[in-house]
Amino acid sequence: MSMLRVHKLLISAGFCCLVLSACLSSEAAAGRLLPVKSASEYRLEDIDRFSREDPEKAIHLIGMFRIAYEPDTELSARLDTLERIAVENLQAAQARALDGKRWEDAASYARSLAALGLTGAGTEAGIILAAAREDLAAGNYLAAFLAAVRAHRIAPLEAEDALRFLEAAVAEKQRRTAAFFLAAAERAGALVAGDIRNYALGKDTPADMIKGVATVLVDRGYRVQNGQGYREQSLGSAFFVDSSGLLVTNYHVIATEVDPAYEGYSRMYIRMGDSSGARIRAQVLGWDKALDLALIKAEVAPEYIFSVVDRIIPAVGDTVVAIGSPVGLEQTVTSGIVSALGRRFLQIGDVMQIDAALNPGNSGGPVVDREGRLVGVAFAQVPDYPGLNFAVPAERLAAALPAMIRGGRAERPWLGLSLSETRSGAEIIYTAPYTPAAEQQLAEGASITALNGVAATAPQGGLIPLLQDLLFAGRPGELVALETLEGKRYLLHTAVRPDLPLAAAAKADTRERLTAPFFGMILEPAGGDGFFTAAYRVRKIVRGSAADEAGLSEADPVTIRAFRVDLDEGYVILDITVKRRSGGYLESYLRLTAALDSPDTL
Repeated sequence: MSMLRVHKLLISAGFCCLVLSACLSSEAAAGRLLPVKSASEYRLEDIDRFSREDPEKAIHLIGMFRIAYEPDTELSARLDTLERIAVENLQAAQARALDGKRWEDAASYARSLAALGLTGAGTEAGIILAAAREDLAAGNYLAAFLAAVRAHRIAPLEAEDALRFLEAAVAEKQRRTAAFFLAAAERAGALVAGDIRNYALGKDTPADMIKGVATVLVDRGYRVQNGQGYREQSLGSAFFVDSSGLLVTNYHVIATEVDPAYEGYSRMYIRMGDSSGARIRAQVLGWDKALDLALIKAEVAPEYIFSVVDRIIPAVGDTVVAIGSPVGLEQTVTSGIVSALGRRFLQIGDVMQIDAALNPGNSGGPVVDREGRLVGVAFAQVPDYPGLNFAVPAERLAAALPAMIRGGRAERPWLGLSLSETRSGAEIIYTAPYTPAAEQQLAEGASITALNGVAATAPQGGLIPLLQDLLFAGRPGELVALETLEGKRYLLHTAVRPDLPLAAAAKADTRERLTAPFFGMILEPAGGDGFFTAAYRVRKIVRGSAADEAGLSEADPVTIRAFRVDLDEGYVILDITVKRRSGGYLESYLRLTAALDSPDTL
């Protein structure tokens, strides 16, 4: 290329740049003449965008806007139009999901529409049943049976569908699953062949069930201490829930396989039979840390499969049997009774206390009743206290499995509330900042009366687990309708529940407010006792909380001396000086501790 041509090209490029610069300058100049937009205008633009991209989020934002700005008639009409557009786009999204056979998305949209009091192209029950049929045809029996049971609980199965799943359960040798669909078929008026009916009504023995239980071994290599190498290994139990080799165990048994904070060596195996059996490589498919559950897979054709559809809740005093590998002793069966129900031991729901002997290695093993029905998953024993053992109820395992089948960390919905059960219901004692509940300004002190149209009523101690079960039936990103005793109704767009729900709040909120969710101590100002400290008075004590157990009571004067959060250990520490009424108002120093993973959050 000649120098003259290069020179001409440079002149041409420079001219184009000048023209473009002039255009940009013109646009910038025009923009400078426009009036400054208000915050409300920017928010309306966000709502307009989300009404097309994420209509559920748009509806949540509309609720926030109405609370924050108390719009006039003209603005209310604009919001009504945006809400109508968002609803129409939500219904259209469900229709597209149905056309694409994206059943989980379609069912999720159906739940959001139900929270709005509306319907779409399909009902939740019908969509879940369609997914169950498809999974059954593809041989995904665990997913198929779970979905069919869920659809049946919403709307009873027709005879044809009940028979279809009954026959599949018999072919898969899942007797309790067959019994469930037999009852559904006969309720629908179906005639069932004698051999199928006899199988479904039969009973499995512990000797049968032992064949479906495996030992889990997690090899973590060697640890060198004082010049000697020690092998590190986790032991647990697991049981088959599908003919494809799917097993259920505890999260804590397999944690090093999936915990991103763990950087060492970790390899998981299962072993069938006794200690002479071969080690079989296994992998983690999904896990639910909040319930201490995990779903793993091994290339094994199981001789026995446990059914997970019964959702039986045993009574206190009922006999139960635990099967597992305590300290590596495979195929151990222990018997006991249900000592108590409703123990708040995990972040979510409640667990049962049993006195069947459990030891390290039993974790993840099945707990069954005298009828051979799965009632729980053994997960913990209290060291040095024989007989204090616990199991995750089977109904919560069944509810957690669909998310674990999808793979990876099970995500659960989150509103950002801490609750206390009172005579008036589930009282909101704390709203965490930057959460759906905070965005909708749910008032602390209000009591929840209904969630998604279901009344918040339960026996004493069961109200918060009930609300958690209602919320966790969905998935993050859905709309949830919440009603309070004060007559208010909120529509919230759920977020993803963190592993430690209140960890972010502990870093963002004031220590004075954080005494409520962590220690059950709700404070109010009471003047100051110096330039650098503020004094408070206890306005309310939550029954059964750390503050209650420490003997604090209403109207006690309190001064906060220190507040420390230990994220690594999962604890919060509060140092106070208090003049307890119960102690004759003598001033004393008190240290309170609480876990970050509170079970009373929603």
